[in-house]
Amino acid sequence: MPELPEVEALAQDLGRRLTGRAITRVDVAAFSALKTFDPPLSSLNGMIVDGVSRHGKFLDVDVSGTHLVLHLARAGWVRWRDEVPAAPPKPSNKSPMAARVHLDDGSGLDITEAGTKKSLAMYVVRDPQDVPGLASLGPDPLDEDFTPEVLREILDRAGRAQLKGVLRHQGTIAGIGNAYSDEILHTARMSPFKPASSVSEEELGTLYAAIRSELTAAVERSSGLAAAELKGEKKTNLKVHGKVGATCPVCGDVVREVSFADTFLDYCATCQTGGKPLADRRTSKFLK
Repeated sequence: MPELPEVEALAQDLGRRLTGRAITRVDVAAFSALKTFDPPLSSLNGMIVDGVSRHGKFLDVDVSGTHLVLHLARAGWVRWRDEVPAAPPKPSNKSPMAARVHLDDGSGLDITEAGTKKSLAMYVVRDPQDVPGLASLGPDPLDEDFTPEVLREILDRAGRAQLKGVLRHQGTIAGIGNAYSDEILHTARMSPFKPASSVSEEELGTLYAAIRSELTAAVERSSGLAAAELKGEKKTNLKVHGKVGATCPVCGDVVREVSFADTFLDYCATCQTGGKPLADRRTSKFLK
């Protein structure tokens, strides 16, 4: 799933490519992806792109004051094409194509979504705050206003909720997903199951520094890369997420996994849980 660093890099890359160009039309191949009807999609035709920005995991293409907002969900992506076919893409349950954006110089974007679970969402709105998920976002962890004091308030409000879930909840902190929450907690040497309100003042500083350092480093690595390079960059630099069975680069222990119904988390027991493996429903072990 694209998270804050990849979406930030996508916004930068698309901003360089799209700003100043006119959209000639947008073809929708997966009609379930378009979540709005007013303004109509056709209102973008002939309009100039003024810029591309990010809100959490949302991409916001400003088209002469009307906004094309994308949420790529778990398996969505944006692919730049120097030349796009003139014919509209054909709707098909087997095709990953969700939509295609045509530009005035013949180039454009393919908006795609892999897999059968279709969650990608497109919105055409007058104000980005009209997008329901965007309007309810928590603070951006890379904004100057995101201070240790703000994080303390978030953790206290979360009470006994587990740190992993608090970091991932978009209404609490915007932009962090499954992968970077694993990376942040590994860097902070904290259990993903640690209750939020139990974080001490010393641990608060450690967690805050891990959030800022992990995300900042990922953004810096991704900055300037084309969209096609971002997935590989992310995967290469993850230390524990998606690395189950590999060696922890910090202590040499094996990276372990906890599986849930539709997701998973990865961690190092030595670095994060005092050497104790966490309970995993697949092994029927209920460990504290």
